[in-house]
Amino acid sequence: MNRIARVERTTKESSIVVELDLDGAGKVDIDTGVPFYDHMLHALGSHAAFDLTVRATGDTHIDAHHTVEDTAIVLGQALRQAIGDAAGVRRFGDAWIPMDETLAHAAIDLSGRPYCVHTGEPELLAGFTVGGNYPTVLNRHVFESLAFHARIALHVRVIHGRDPHHITEAQYKAIARALRAAVEPDPRISGIPSTKGVL
Repeated sequence: MNRIARVERTTKESSIVVELDLDGAGKVDIDTGVPFYDHMLHALGSHAAFDLTVRATGDTHIDAHHTVEDTAIVLGQALRQAIGDAAGVRRFGDAWIPMDETLAHAAIDLSGRPYCVHTGEPELLAGFTVGGNYPTVLNRHVFESLAFHARIALHVRVIHGRDPHHITEAQYKAIARALRAAVEPDPRISGIPSTKGVL
């Protein structure tokens, strides 16, 4: 299977290029102009074992919002393109990620029906900025954009946590590991993993 994608998107607010190989080895090259977001996408690509290149420029002098959300849109589109018809994959994946005091869980269905449920973040994340450049209120925007444009059902839960860095990173890593499981080839399935015959 050729499970690679390259997607470009340019608006008046940002310019994004994402290259993705689902069958890679976790080689990542990320530059969005938002250092903590680079750190999160690096974690996502590495723990999903995807080869992932992201190049983004945007109006970060105003705010990180446009660049972060637009990158998530393009990453979702690249996932959808690389997954294709999802023939021969496991389809479902989930992962529990502990990170010191934090515990996060993500579950994914490559259903073709976009949906995102995001719960459990403590209220302090609504007003916190990690590293002076990544407002953690953007977490939900990223996860919703990723789910919608990848056309997956994504559930992300923070079970407990105190440190905004740990809480955010555990969620990204949980999504990465759940994606890794969901897109993994299933040697027992050759066709579409659905009783409908299509996802």
